[in-house]
Amino acid sequence: EFISIALNHSELVITKRRGTLRITLRGPETKATKAYVPDDAEFMGIIFKLGTFMPKLPIPTLVDCYIDLPQATSQSFWLNGSAWKVPTFENADTFVDRLVREGLLVHDPIVDTVLQGEVSDLSVRSTQRRFLQATGLTHTTVRQIERARYATMLLKQGTSILDTVFEAGYFDQPHLTRSLKQYIGPTPAQIMDEEREERLSLLYHTDSLG
Repeated sequence: EFISIALNHSELVITKRRGTLRITLRGPETKATKAYVPDDAEFMGIIFKLGTFMPKLPIPTLVDCYIDLPQATSQSFWLNGSAWKVPTFENADTFVDRLVREGLLVHDPIVDTVLQGEVSDLSVRSTQRRFLQATGLTHTTVRQIERARYATMLLKQGTSILDTVFEAGYFDQPHLTRSLKQYIGPTPAQIMDEEREERLSLLYHTDSLG
C-alpha cells in the first residue's frame, strides 16, 4: 500500500498479472489517494509531457479517473479502431512516435507558453480554454500541485518546515499543511518522519514523452 500523490500529467500504464494484461489511460490526479499494488503484478508506464494528450480521449474527462483500453490479443490492444502492439520499455519511444505520426497524440504549444510566463497571441479566455483542453487542469491547479510536490521534496531532503514554507512560497505553516494534505496526503511532520511505513509514489517523473 502506498499514497499516490497528485500528478499533473496523464499516463499510459501497462499491467501484467497472472497471465492477464491491462492497458490503462490515467488522467491527472488532483488529490492524494491510497493505492495498493499486488506483489505479483508487473507495471510499465509512459508518462506524457504536460500539454500532450489524445484528442480521441479528451483529457478533461479523465481528471481523477481512468479508462481501460480494450484488449485485442494477448499482446495487443484496441485504439482508434486498430490493434496496437503493447509497448515495452525498450520501444516506448517508437510507440509514442507512431502515436504522434497517426495524429493520436498531440501537444499544444500554448501550454509551454503559459508555463514559461510568456504572453500568448490569443485572448486570455482562449488561452485558458486551450490550456484546460490540453491538460484537463487550470494553470492555477498545475502550479499548486507542483508547489506541493516541490515542498515535499524539500522536506524529504531535511529542510525545516518553516524554511520550506518560505522556499515553496506558502503564506504560513497552516497553508503548507493544508496543501500537502490535499495533494500529497501526509502532514509536513509526517513527511519528515523517516520511520513511517507508508510510502509515497515517485515525486518527480523524468523523461516524460510526447
